[in-house]
Amino acid sequence: MKWILFIVFALPFTNVLATDNIHPVDINQRIVLITGSTSGLGREVARSLAEAGDHVILHGRSSERGETLAKELNDKRPGSARFYQADFGSLAGVRSLAAEIIRDYPQLDVLINNAGIALMNDPVRRLSQDGYELHFQVNYLSGFLLTDLMLPLLDKGNSPRIINVASIAAAPLDFDNLMLQQDYSPGRAYGQSKLAQVMYTADLSEKLLARKITVNSLHPATYMDTSMVLSLDIEPISSVMDGRDAVLHLVNDSNVGNGEFYDGLELSKAHAQAYDEAARAQLWIVSEKLVKAEPGQSAEER
Repeated sequence: MKWILFIVFALPFTNVLATDNIHPVDINQRIVLITGSTSGLGREVARSLAEAGDHVILHGRSSERGETLAKELNDKRPGSARFYQADFGSLAGVRSLAAEIIRDYPQLDVLINNAGIALMNDPVRRLSQDGYELHFQVNYLSGFLLTDLMLPLLDKGNSPRIINVASIAAAPLDFDNLMLQQDYSPGRAYGQSKLAQVMYTADLSEKLLARKITVNSLHPATYMDTSMVLSLDIEPISSVMDGRDAVLHLVNDSNVGNGEFYDGLELSKAHAQAYDEAARAQLWIVSEKLVKAEPGQSAEER
């Protein structure tokens, strides 16, 4: 009987941190969440991190693509992966995603906000399920919300980092027309959503300084050969592997800055509005208001 009792009490003392019997996470594995990781840049970053031995939390809208990639990474080892489905056009979907990850993981070491859209061939202004301009929500606002919800897990991570995949494409934010009810164009919508990411990065890095969480943003590469670029009939001038290397640099390099903007592998300067402290403060206030808005309110009421 004593031996039976010993076995029962010894079982919890394993080197497994998470999450279930199918996708266990070793205590020595770094845990990395990559949004928009079922295709393009996010997928290649996920593959590289899993090949290096990390546990990768995959996210995307397509369960079929996500589960296929998770199986590929789990079959290859030494890393591992698990997929979660969520639509970033819905803030409720982002909250559900965060709740599932918090349920399944005790910590998070790296968050890569990579999910994004570029509807350049569509001249019609599209809205999210929450009534916001779609680029602004998918490319920026949902990442703003997810990051806030992930901070308790990042606080428990090992040398935690946040990487916001932005762009050198930029359009100044007009806070009187943030949802672009007037003078809409897909290029302007995309540009302001990406500049919002860069502005947010600078403020977030300052707010998290005492918590020792590093935050940077980057333009990974110009016109990579991703399905998004190819769908726009644009001739690629760089490889998705170039972008992958730039992201991995911010994930792995011990000498990267904090609150910085990188163009590929190089420290760079963003649009001038990114350095306007008043504009950044206004963006933060507006963003908090938007993610906390009651369902059913119009964009004007928010």
